[in-house]
Amino acid sequence: MNLSPTLRLAAFLAVGSFAFQVTAQTPRTAEKYDASVPKPTLTEVRYGEHERHVIDFWQAKCEEPTPLVFVIHGGGWQGGSKERVNRFADVKTLLDAGISVAACNYRYVKQAVEQGVKPPVKAPLHDAARALQFVRSQANHWNLDQERIGAAGGSAGACSSLWLAFHDDLADPDNPDPVARQSTRLWCAAVKGAQTTLDPKQMKQWTPNSRYGGHAFGFGNFASFEAGRESILPWIAEYSPYALVSKDDPDVYLTYSAPPALGENQKDPTHTSNFGVKLQEHCRANQVSCQLVYPGAKAITHANATEFLIAKLKK
Repeated sequence: MNLSPTLRLAAFLAVGSFAFQVTAQTPRTAEKYDASVPKPTLTEVRYGEHERHVIDFWQAKCEEPTPLVFVIHGGGWQGGSKERVNRFADVKTLLDAGISVAACNYRYVKQAVEQGVKPPVKAPLHDAARALQFVRSQANHWNLDQERIGAAGGSAGACSSLWLAFHDDLADPDNPDPVARQSTRLWCAAVKGAQTTLDPKQMKQWTPNSRYGGHAFGFGNFASFEAGRESILPWIAEYSPYALVSKDDPDVYLTYSAPPALGENQKDPTHTSNFGVKLQEHCRANQVSCQLVYPGAKAITHANATEFLIAKLKK
């Protein structure tokens, strides 16, 4: 694919202490894009110093600045890659609707532990925030509307998306780094199989056989996660999406593969729609729009995440 002069320029501009790289020097993952995914306009664009600080970008053809869907892959913050993008949003359909797409990699929890990041979940979450800021910093080069950016993701990537949606803006307007001055706020978020809380007490109340989340805070198993809860309450308040909801937050869309059963063991407790039911209740109490979709759910306004994103971003 031939790149426009603007995109060629963007691919080599230096931001902070890093320079963009259009192609990676060595493969970072064995995963490949599905055949249904169009070829990215730019690949392996660097947003940071770690080898996983890379973004792929698809530019929608439009004279006016386009909205953007920012995709954060799943994998428990322990695996996965940006090549999973079509599991969470239909790239071709978004491009046809005049919406550009970016998909990022980020550090895994194990890499955060190796680097001494505490809690470990800070690394993937703040990497996602940094990647979003980086994309915003390229709005002029990539023909983007800086305001209309919606996040999409699944599982851990869904949790990261909700964390961005509900967290206060991390922009630092006085920072000498132009990327750090950019906003981390979203226009909307559409996620699949999201863990909406990282509080083990809430997880057990909602789903008694819960077993996910301890690794986010450095615990080896769920029992130690529960036992150590009191010692990490400030971290839960900072990194659990549920704890961050406030009335100024954007619309969110949640989809799950099975109906809820609050207070009952679940076949897949890590991705149960019990998470969605409780977040929707909390969002409604805070006057935040939260659509919840699962088999048998009633009054569905948007059939899937891509349809929701198009409706919200193209308004």
